[in-house]
Amino acid sequence: MSRITSVRTSDVRFPTSLDLSGSDAVNVDPDYSAAYVEVATDSGERGYGLVFTCGRGNEIITAAMDSYGALLIGQDTDELVNNLGDASKRLIHDSQMRWLGPEKGVSHMACGGLINALWDIRARRENKPLWLLLSEMPVEELVSAVDFTHISNALTPQDATDLLQRGQEGKQDRIAELRQNGYPAYTTTPGWLGYSDEKLVRLSKEAVADGFGMIKLKVAGSIADDRRRLSLAREAVGPNVRIAIDANQRWEEQDAIDWVNQLQDFNPYWIEEPTSTDDILAHAAIRKAVHPVKVATGEAVQSRIIFKQLLQAGAIDIMQIDSTRVAGVNENIANLLLAAKFETPVCPHAGGVGLCELVQHFSFFDYAAITGTMEDRVIEFVDHLHEHFAEPVIVTGGRYQAPKRPGVGAEMLDASTTRWTFPAGAGWQELNAR
Repeated sequence: MSRITSVRTSDVRFPTSLDLSGSDAVNVDPDYSAAYVEVATDSGERGYGLVFTCGRGNEIITAAMDSYGALLIGQDTDELVNNLGDASKRLIHDSQMRWLGPEKGVSHMACGGLINALWDIRARRENKPLWLLLSEMPVEELVSAVDFTHISNALTPQDATDLLQRGQEGKQDRIAELRQNGYPAYTTTPGWLGYSDEKLVRLSKEAVADGFGMIKLKVAGSIADDRRRLSLAREAVGPNVRIAIDANQRWEEQDAIDWVNQLQDFNPYWIEEPTSTDDILAHAAIRKAVHPVKVATGEAVQSRIIFKQLLQAGAIDIMQIDSTRVAGVNENIANLLLAAKFETPVCPHAGGVGLCELVQHFSFFDYAAITGTMEDRVIEFVDHLHEHFAEPVIVTGGRYQAPKRPGVGAEMLDASTTRWTFPAGAGWQELNAR
């Protein structure tokens, strides 16, 4: 019998603020970071997870993972990884830590990092990447992984079963297609708010040449700047490439409506996070007022419960799940099923540290075993920091290629975590010595 013997966290940060990669109207100087965790067993198994942050505060997530991790020490590994629905609830619904959420913020994200590490062990045991593990799991086991608390008025276990049962037809053909052709991507690489006009134009043209059918630009600095930058981007990519825009929750409801309508000349495909992601009614009002521009949100949505309400209220056109904002794999299975129930496309948020590596698995699973469609569905891609991972994402011709390595995709290279552990890592020591 194998037992969990250690939960080791690391505060890993990269100095992306030096070149303003990742900059937008709200996150003006991000240092892309990962609260990284390794769960080890006495049989030698290892599972890896991470939570993305923008720098300061990363240590708070690692501390929360340390606290929750204590609940795993000494536990039977088989009991945890063979019943991941129960394992998830043990952490998320812990009676003492629950007061810090419940099911939102630092505590919820910390649980997600640990839950992903347990899924990593399970996927490694079955020698499958997460997307394939999920796609080939029995329907009953997938349904048992979902916590239906506070969402059963929108998605019942029977609903989930029906959706997954329908997804069985043609599944093996879709798995083969994914292995051969991958999944469509879009890129935010050209669009950071801190980039010069020249860099924006150059990267936009490169994105089209690389096969991307959509790019995304950050907005909400000033309307004059946004109109200029969108004009340059539209000229660079031509009329047939979609341009999405992203305000990172900067606006009030009426500001969002007025601002987006002043950008209609450039045919933006969606406006992302036009206001607070907790404000369901404002999203609904904005969606109605800026049509035909679509409304997308999700990277900062804190739980399946908020997603449920956004869908019930008809407040979004696009759901953007994030691999580390909610409580791990289990909750994102719930989010995918909710989106399928409401016939809403899922276009995951990625970028950051490891988000591309992790979130791609959910889109592959969604196509293989839930919706069976890629129509109006794309995964975000940002060309940052992939070299630090054991299996970096591969994007060719504007498409994510299917991950092959067993696991959830979170494992980082030892050399990278050692060098960029904050503040003692050699990389940070060298920067501070300048």
